[in-house]
Amino acid sequence: MIFNHMGEIKKHIKEQLNTLPSRPGIYQFLDAKNKIIYIGKAKNLKKRVSSYFNKHAEGKTYMMLKNLDRIEHIVTDNETEAFLLENVLIKQYKPKYNVLLKDDKTYPWIVIRNEAFPRVEMTRNYIKDGSEYFGPYTSVKTVRVLLDLIHDIYPIRTCKLDLQPSKIQKKNYKVCLEYHLGRCKAPCIGEETEEDYKQYIEKIRQILKGNFKPALQFFENEMKNAAANLEFEKAQEFKEKIEALQNYQSRSTVVNPKIGNVEVYSILSDTERAYVNFMEVSNGSIIRARNLEYKKKINEADQEILSMAVTEIHRELNLHAKEIILPMKIEIPFPIKQTVPHRGDKKKLLEMSLKNARYFKLEKLKQLQQTRPDLHLERMLRQMQHDLRLSNPPRHMECFDISHTQGFEKTASCVVFKDLKPSKKDYRHYTVKTVEGIDDFASMKEVVYRRYKRLKEENIPLPGLVVIDGGKGQLNAALDALKELKLDDQITLIGIAKRLEEIYKPGDPVPLYLDKRSETLKIIQQIRNEAHRFGLRLHRKRRTKRLIPSTLTSIPGIGEKTALKLLKHFKSIKRLQEASQEDIARIVGHKTAEKIKKNL
Repeated sequence: MIFNHMGEIKKHIKEQLNTLPSRPGIYQFLDAKNKIIYIGKAKNLKKRVSSYFNKHAEGKTYMMLKNLDRIEHIVTDNETEAFLLENVLIKQYKPKYNVLLKDDKTYPWIVIRNEAFPRVEMTRNYIKDGSEYFGPYTSVKTVRVLLDLIHDIYPIRTCKLDLQPSKIQKKNYKVCLEYHLGRCKAPCIGEETEEDYKQYIEKIRQILKGNFKPALQFFENEMKNAAANLEFEKAQEFKEKIEALQNYQSRSTVVNPKIGNVEVYSILSDTERAYVNFMEVSNGSIIRARNLEYKKKINEADQEILSMAVTEIHRELNLHAKEIILPMKIEIPFPIKQTVPHRGDKKKLLEMSLKNARYFKLEKLKQLQQTRPDLHLERMLRQMQHDLRLSNPPRHMECFDISHTQGFEKTASCVVFKDLKPSKKDYRHYTVKTVEGIDDFASMKEVVYRRYKRLKEENIPLPGLVVIDGGKGQLNAALDALKELKLDDQITLIGIAKRLEEIYKPGDPVPLYLDKRSETLKIIQQIRNEAHRFGLRLHRKRRTKRLIPSTLTSIPGIGEKTALKLLKHFKSIKRLQEASQEDIARIVGHKTAEKIKKNL
């Protein structure tokens, strides 16, 4: 049972709840025998799954939670995708606590029939008869809007006649109302060739794949023509169809079933661990997914680990797919087609697998952070050391930022992080003393020199890494200061430029670009932003003080806050002088108002 003898949620279940992402997706409850007992969808996985434990469970819900031993999840792009995936998985596994529809309702598809002069229509039955199926769709209304659009644009048939050439030649058929309405060109009596008809089918195929530009252009032209001819009702119909198309999404998690049965693998890794995601796809639908974590021993390459994962999953699950989709080619001990996609539906599947690997990694890291914060810290420091090519983990970091207003009120800040946490007692503010005008490079050199001259003289431990807010210019200025102090071989400098967040190192003309999602870059951005925030505090204070007229602050008992309050209300010293004592008293009180009138 998930509750212990004290009625509290067991530790491993609580850890899983804490690490669930706040993203759409599906969740699976498994029992102690590793059997799926419930599958649900969620707009927000974390909120939805946590809700089971925030209230008193009764009846079947209580029995389900009593049998729960583990929670698994699959992240999707949106709620619609989760809805479709839930339907597929429930039919696949038939979990004990899920309600199964008695009529076994299936979602609608759009099919291009495998026949002479193909029909394009809606179906709920997916049959492997050579026809092309697109979907499934979550809304019948959406399918009908799309089919109406297709039949409005292209004159394709809707009848069920067998239009084999031999039967057309016998002239067994007569034209129908659709022909007289201009919605069909009567291939049944030989008025249209199959080659011309196939051109329409190819254009329809593009619409079903998501290329709506030709259709939108067609409707826009028709709408304008109708409006020009004062046919406003007709123009409104076209406008509604344009809006329906613009709001329509032609693709879901469940992609074109022409993909068939494939396996999808992706991998993410850092210096110590690798995270692999596996998805099994059948007829374009994800029917099974799994995540694996590998602890590296000798910094193995991703190809090696992925090869190991594919072999292990194949053996354990007894898979029989003829194709696997991968981010890279690998060596495996059995024959199978390997595909590394660069575009299309297979690329989307690979991206979804990578997204799930990413959330699995975050989940594991959060667990490590909560259960073993010491190990988590060491892992983060080693990762930074690896990413920034440092000789030692950066346990003590400092960052500098320069602030000024058009060369005036030049100030600087130095913030300190120890073991990746702000050490606010060590923060320092500086007023730039020796630099005239706008010269950020000289200002940076002065402040860095003053900071480390003092640490050196007082024999205070030096930081392992210093981050400079700026590019090559500021970095070189800071390096000059360290050289003058003969500390350049004891302190490692890096600069972070704001535009592309590239990292500069002294003597290296090529910047280092870290992944935008990397933990190392996020930590550097955090310390840079903290230096910026801390620096602005002093700069604003000095700027405000300069802007407050000394006429007010020279009056006994009138400080900066009171002066600002008065100027904000009266707008100028002149208006304050002209104001009555009663008006001033309403803002600062009678005693202070009397002092102001007396002195002004």
